[in-house]
Amino acid sequence: MSVADEAEEQHPTLALDDTVHQRVRLGILAVAREAESVEFGFLKEQLGATDGNLSRHLKVLEESGLVAVAKGYVGRRPRTWVTLTPRGAEALDRELRALRELVRRLDAAGPGHAPA
Repeated sequence: MSVADEAEEQHPTLALDDTVHQRVRLGILAVAREAESVEFGFLKEQLGATDGNLSRHLKVLEESGLVAVAKGYVGRRPRTWVTLTPRGAEALDRELRALRELVRRLDAAGPGHAPA
């Protein structure tokens, strides 16, 4: 592919989704992809988030239809479980494709390649 062709091609960063790309939200989707359902406390621990921060990000993802949140009890203790929705799985796949394309493009440019 020539430089002119690459210039006409959409830059991979334009395909990144602001809802998905934020670090904690991307982490939530990635961890949820690895399990059928993931508990709030586990997400909090894995992502190094506070209760309030994680709750806010879950709300954004839930309102976007990317995760489903279920509340219940284990014994007398309240629990919150998060499940990736089909729409969330698709959004995560698109994000990963965009990131892979960005890495491919940068690798193709070579190390230290920068315009003068």
